[in-house]
Amino acid sequence: MDTENLKIQIKTFFGLEPILAEEVKKLGGRNVELKNRAVNCEGDLGFLYKVNYSARTALKVLVPIEEFKAYNESKYYDKLFKFEWDQFMDVDQTFAIDSTVNSERFSHSQFMTFKMKDAIVDYFQNKYGKRPSIETKSPDIKFHLHIDRELVTISLDSSGDALFKRGYRKEQGEAPINEVLASGMLQLAGWDGKGNFLDPMCGSGTLLIEAAMIALDLPAQTFRRRFGFQNWNNYDSDLFSKIKEVRINRVREFTGKIVGYDIDGRMLNAAAANIESAEMEDIIEVRRENFFDTKKDLFPLLMVFNPPYDERISINDDDFYKKIGDTFKTSYPNTLAWLISSDLEAVKKIGLRPSRKIKLFNGKLETRFLQYEMYEGTKKLHKLENKEE
Repeated sequence: MDTENLKIQIKTFFGLEPILAEEVKKLGGRNVELKNRAVNCEGDLGFLYKVNYSARTALKVLVPIEEFKAYNESKYYDKLFKFEWDQFMDVDQTFAIDSTVNSERFSHSQFMTFKMKDAIVDYFQNKYGKRPSIETKSPDIKFHLHIDRELVTISLDSSGDALFKRGYRKEQGEAPINEVLASGMLQLAGWDGKGNFLDPMCGSGTLLIEAAMIALDLPAQTFRRRFGFQNWNNYDSDLFSKIKEVRINRVREFTGKIVGYDIDGRMLNAAAANIESAEMEDIIEVRRENFFDTKKDLFPLLMVFNPPYDERISINDDDFYKKIGDTFKTSYPNTLAWLISSDLEAVKKIGLRPSRKIKLFNGKLETRFLQYEMYEGTKKLHKLENKEE
């Protein structure tokens, strides 16, 4: 493996590709190219470590190691059996395979994964008289199989567990927002740690913690214990330690306030546990408040939130969204507010025209991330183009 000029593919969520591309450029990625739900680039081993450790909107960092065309299953197996797997793993290491198959020729992704597993095991058995073991939970080496029609790409997964697993979450909410999506939303909303931040329906606190990490310029994986690349035979522990040290030394002070409200005591307890786990108690404040009874008390203020799902509110959706709009208009003058919702009819009841709409996915749910600009007095319906981005 040429560790100076690695070809790298970084996975993300739909709609966050431009944010990830900016992060990749700042971290030193070369030849950055936007793809669907991914960014392709080139970099050295140090960059690979940096992007895993620091990129907030990265889900997986993959390094392609083999590419070929296969027109039937026997050709597919033969190519894989001949590949020199011992360049990338030892017979005593465990492995697992993630797969994405988009092919009429090879329609069963599980079958193709089994065939790849057989080829790897047979390769080692044939060469060393010994078989490596498969471990699905926490393997030493993780491979990623991608088949697009007849094109087969095999990659090493340098991340291991998906990068939204930051390591600080102790408690789940009923509908928690993914950490990568939360960070992407904050960056789309323009949060840079200057001013104050409010999540008025904070649930288990993900947006608050990600906002604090951005405000402090704390690396995304500060609390993570392990990465896939640490099991590779070319792992350079001194280089990774140096990268972490340099990055932590860039952490800055934050003088604003980050505040979360919720009406559900259980959610606030969950948020408090997660905030404590992230060592953010001094920076984030959570309070039991009904947003509809509150008034703006932080200046300047950016508001970003994920209105709760039906299981947390037993009131009519239309009425709920109308109350959001009323509260915006009467209690939060001169505020920039963003919210994410999959209920595109209900959000119309807010009664304000969004100045921006961005299509995102929360899991499999198609959503819109909507920006509202509140002005005092008669400017409540600010005349801005209502364009789909």
